[in-house]
Amino acid sequence: MSHPFDDLTPDFMLDAVDGAGFLSDGRLLQLNSFENRVYQVGQEEGPPVIVKFYRPQRWSDEQILEEHAFSLFHCDGFSFAVFRRAGGHAPELANDSHLEQLGRTLARWHACGSDRPYQQRPTLDAVDDIRTASTFLINDVVDLNYRGQYRDLIGQLLEAIEQRLADLNFPLLNVHGDCHTGNILWRDDSPHFVDLDDSLRAPAMQDLWMLLSGEDDEQQHQLRVLAKGYDTFLPFPWEQKALIEPLRIRRMVCYDAWLARRWDDPAFPPAFPWFESMNYWSGQLNLLQQQLRDMQSR
Repeated sequence: MSHPFDDLTPDFMLDAVDGAGFLSDGRLLQLNSFENRVYQVGQEEGPPVIVKFYRPQRWSDEQILEEHAFSLFHCDGFSFAVFRRAGGHAPELANDSHLEQLGRTLARWHACGSDRPYQQRPTLDAVDDIRTASTFLINDVVDLNYRGQYRDLIGQLLEAIEQRLADLNFPLLNVHGDCHTGNILWRDDSPHFVDLDDSLRAPAMQDLWMLLSGEDDEQQHQLRVLAKGYDTFLPFPWEQKALIEPLRIRRMVCYDAWLARRWDDPAFPPAFPWFESMNYWSGQLNLLQQQLRDMQSR
């Protein structure tokens, strides 16, 4: 069976980078990425660069170009981008100064996103996204011992979400889309965001809720600190608090569907061996039941 990255050999990648004008010295270091393939490539002159080869047939060139302002290169069916290497560490979400700075930075990003709306990237719709992903999982993926329970629970969650969001409309912006700490490098007292592969049109809260953790009172404090920074450039979207739990459920369900759709990629089974176990789906049911309780109580 052929796989999307079968032709992405070391020689191919080095030739592609050389052809894009970055003369490599033959050094390749694979970095953590499953959806795409990302490498650090040494140069004969100058510091190493980061090269990202996009998964073929996932996005069009027009969609990728909307994702970022860097040049997009091509080599025998692969699209790839080259970035300057930069170090850093994850932000400390328990540190109020980090949270406030994250709020300021995201507000500046969102202000730019409202001026130049995406034309090619997807648009987030929590209900439709959950329904599409869960239908695929129920038909083909969820362990048969739990499939009926999963179907019923998703139905209850969708009903609760539709009731919560009925008659609510939120403005759409260009957002990062996957704004967790693994995609933020903290250095020089500032956040630097990476991996915009899931960037899309969505309400601002899509970039804010993943910075929350802990019990409800902790999350309320975190929201207030984020808002202090965000309000420097834009009014904080307090009215979008109703989206937090639906967005959390969307991420859980869509993540499972993403793993299932990528299972024929040989990089996935060794990295996620628990995904096919019966215990995993039992655990997911428990987590989704807790989400339903949270929806009903908040």
